[in-house]
Amino acid sequence: MRAVIQRVKRASVTVDSNKVSEIGKGLLVLVGVSSEDTEAQAEKLADKIVKVRLWPDGDSQWKKSVTDINGDVLCVSQFTLYGTIKKGTKPDFHAAAKGAEAQALYDKVKELIGKKMNKQPGDGVFGAMMDVELVNDGPVTIQYDTEKL
Repeated sequence: MRAVIQRVKRASVTVDSNKVSEIGKGLLVLVGVSSEDTEAQAEKLADKIVKVRLWPDGDSQWKKSVTDINGDVLCVSQFTLYGTIKKGTKPDFHAAAKGAEAQALYDKVKELIGKKMNKQPGDGVFGAMMDVELVNDGPVTIQYDTEKL
């Protein structure tokens, strides 16, 4: 699984002109699922998301997690994280998991984040074309790949 984690002041997702989710201070997480991913990788990813220390504590950087600051998490499914452009200029998404398989693992990540934080993350609409709006805080952007954890 891959995730692009952005520290945000606020973020929202709109589908068909309807705002479906919105958060304040916290993390916007774009989540991609590959055809090789498992529930064990979903567990690793959820754990990293809630524990990564991206906020300062006083004068010290990188001391507090989204859980520590009682922040929010907004998850957005993003199969294009597994896109490649090795040949030509057209992206190839063959490494991304297909619909039902991808959604099951994406939903597992959200479920685990909710359990670990004792509150449900915000969510986009799986498979939909979405407008994602955010105000970066920093900016601070981290990429995680469970194959490398």
